[in-house]
Amino acid sequence: MSTIWIVVIALVALIAGLALGFFIARKYMMDYLKKNPPINEQMLRTLMMQMGQKPSQKKINQMMRSMNDQQEKKPEKKKK
Repeated sequence: MSTIWIVVIALVALIAGLALGFFIARKYMMDYLKKNPPINEQMLRTLMMQMGQKPSQKKINQMMRSMNDQQEKKPEKKKK
């Protein structure tokens, strides 16, 4: 086997490994963020109080629902 084939096989294996690793890491992070959302009700309540608002439970539920809806929707491609 010539040196050129060894280099080609190594490059193909490297590219395939990088692509596969990227997609596995992306899937893992999406699942992790779905199970452990970065913002919860307590954090929202604290943020609203820091902004000078008195948070009601209704307002917090509304904001959490809108954030969850936004997270579930996939970004749509804009057509020109």
